[in-house]
This record gives sequence, C-alpha cells and structure tokens, in this order.
Amino acid sequence: MKRLEGPPFDQWRDRSDRTLKMYGSYGDETCGAFNVPYTPKGTMLFVLASIGAGWEHVSVSTPTRCPTWEEMSWVKRAFFKRNEWALEYHPPEDENINRHPFCLHLWRCQYQDPPKPEGWMVG
Repeated sequence: MKRLEGPPFDQWRDRSDRTLKMYGSYGDETCGAFNVPYTPKGTMLFVLASIGAGWEHVSVSTPTRCPTWEEMSWVKRAFFKRNEWALEYHPPEDENINRHPFCLHLWRCQYQDPPKPEGWMVG
C-alpha cells in the first residue's frame, strides 16, 4: 500500500470528531479514514485503510449503494502501488460477515503474491 500521507491523502483524511471518537486517532502513514471524491461521477467515497496481521486492507463505501467496479478500481490505484495486487474476496455464505450493506473491501497479503490465472484465462 502507498504511504497515506502528503497529497492527496492529507486533503482526503477525515479529521472529524466522529472519526477521533471511533478510532482513537486520525491515523498515520499506514491507516486512516478518508473522504475521497471520485470526480468522474461526483461521488464521495468513504475509505478506511489499515494494515495488520500481515494484511493491507481498504474498505470502500457510500451511504446509498455499493461502490461500482470503476470506483473500486480507482481506489485500488489511489491507495495501492502500481505493482501490487489487491483482491476482493467472496467468502462462502456461512462465513460471510456483512456489517455495512454498501461496503466492499480490497485486501493485499504483505508476505506473498496471490496465485493468479494465466492471462489468456482472464481476458
């Protein structure tokens, strides 16, 4: 994941009382809450970024709908480095935990790249 400091992260960082009360801080170069304007559609995306237990994680939500593929791809490029893979996991139904109906997640293991299908299988 990119270092979450400097432009544009400083201007996106949520420094509200709610964030301070909920998380105990405004975050640092590895984590935080962000209000990210997705300008092609004028959408405000709420992004939580964190690192822990060997994983980098970004959750993306809006108040009224799930983020689109286009929005998730844009957030991936904004928060992760160009050469990093980030994954959306779809767990079995009995292991699914849904705490927010309009939130999707991106994950990246810090210790190994994920297995990937051959390019001809994807395109």
